[in-house]
Amino acid sequence: MELPVATSASTASDAHSGTFDEKHESLQPSIAGSDSVQSHVANDTQEQEEEDTHVTHDGGALEAVVSAHPSVKDPSSIPNGGKWAWLQVLGGFFLLFNSWGIINTFGSYQAYYESNLLSTSSASSISWIGSIQAFLLLMVGALTGPLYDAGYFRSLLIFGSFMLVLGQMMLSLCTSYWQVLLAQAFCIGIGTGALFIPSVAILSTYFSTRISLAIGIAASGSSFGGVIYPIVFHRLLPTLGFAWTTRVLGFIILATMVVPNICMRVRVLPAKSRSLLDLRAFLIPAYSLQVAGFFCGFMGLYMPFFYAQVYALQTHITNADLAFYLLAVMNSTSVFGRIIPNIFADTLGPFNVVIPCTLISATLCFCFIAARSSAAIIILMAFYGFFSGSFVSLPPTIVVKLSMDARDKIGTRLGQSFAFVAFGVLVGTPIGGAVLDKGGFSALWAFGGAMLCVSAALLVAARVTWVGWKVVKKA
Repeated sequence: MELPVATSASTASDAHSGTFDEKHESLQPSIAGSDSVQSHVANDTQEQEEEDTHVTHDGGALEAVVSAHPSVKDPSSIPNGGKWAWLQVLGGFFLLFNSWGIINTFGSYQAYYESNLLSTSSASSISWIGSIQAFLLLMVGALTGPLYDAGYFRSLLIFGSFMLVLGQMMLSLCTSYWQVLLAQAFCIGIGTGALFIPSVAILSTYFSTRISLAIGIAASGSSFGGVIYPIVFHRLLPTLGFAWTTRVLGFIILATMVVPNICMRVRVLPAKSRSLLDLRAFLIPAYSLQVAGFFCGFMGLYMPFFYAQVYALQTHITNADLAFYLLAVMNSTSVFGRIIPNIFADTLGPFNVVIPCTLISATLCFCFIAARSSAAIIILMAFYGFFSGSFVSLPPTIVVKLSMDARDKIGTRLGQSFAFVAFGVLVGTPIGGAVLDKGGFSALWAFGGAMLCVSAALLVAARVTWVGWKVVKKA
């Protein structure tokens, strides 16, 4: 993913200046004796001024007036706003609505599968469905980076949309574990992977100074998906049954994917295709440490997303209706958690924002051990959703910041970091399920909180190796 650098308009200024000087010299001999020629020169000057130029009082060269939002057709400068730039954010919002948003919904399926469709399977076995889905989102996303660089954005968009709808519709026909695994884990997972990298990569060609804000707004789509889909699933399930409820969700996916397919357009492509790996990046201590940090963090991050509803039901903290809304509560606050921290990240630096958010998330995960009332678990879910939101939206910004001296390798470094983090997502929740089976929910929450603490420590180490120990320094 490449971030072009905006360039000055000096070339255009010189071109205008040369044109005007030639006209001025050709008209000079007759200016003294002809009012009409003087009028012609005045008119000519006025026309030049109307073309966003300015003539100095001493007849000097023209100075170009630079537009606040460069044209999206100009590959040398990033717009940082304007209609088409914000349309890409809207498209990215719906891509993440139907990628991470679907991943964030799996907690509702986990609770349903354990009590109904897959009741003969263990919690750990069922969680493999959601973890494989999330793993493929990141891993396939890393592999599709070169395809995006080669100009296949439209193909990835169409393929991803098709796989999402196909997987959701096939899920409605499933009756056994292996069928659910193929449809929900593999088919939908591959579809989300085809959409993930393009949804982030295309924004970097339209924004530079406000890239954290743009990514944050788009990333909030994943939280909205995590709010809408569980509510629809829960409300329709008693009346329509699993099959038709799943089909309705498929139709929502189909309708919302129309938006990015219509409005998203590639503005500029990298000068050359990137390689899949840039192993020399791991010689940069800050880069290696942040990859390790997010790997450990994602191992623990999804414990509440997958198991909070099951916890509320099995320990009788809430009734069945309220338990199904817990995931929607967490994802609704996560909307703000993916936008507000990113706003501060543009001024304070992404490390300075994500580290405290990770520590607070770890503390909240430990607090689930003591939750014994409806009010307590609702408050925990709300705060956990907010503070964990930055853990999803800020990693791309950190990789971009660490790679500003190698802009042509940003896409490669993003892809390979996501690939490593994907293994943390893959094994995290199944390990959590095994911990739950052996030690109960207290051990599960302790595991999630401990992994987030390790993540925070590694991210602190990454920040120190990058900018030093000075706390107030932007990083």
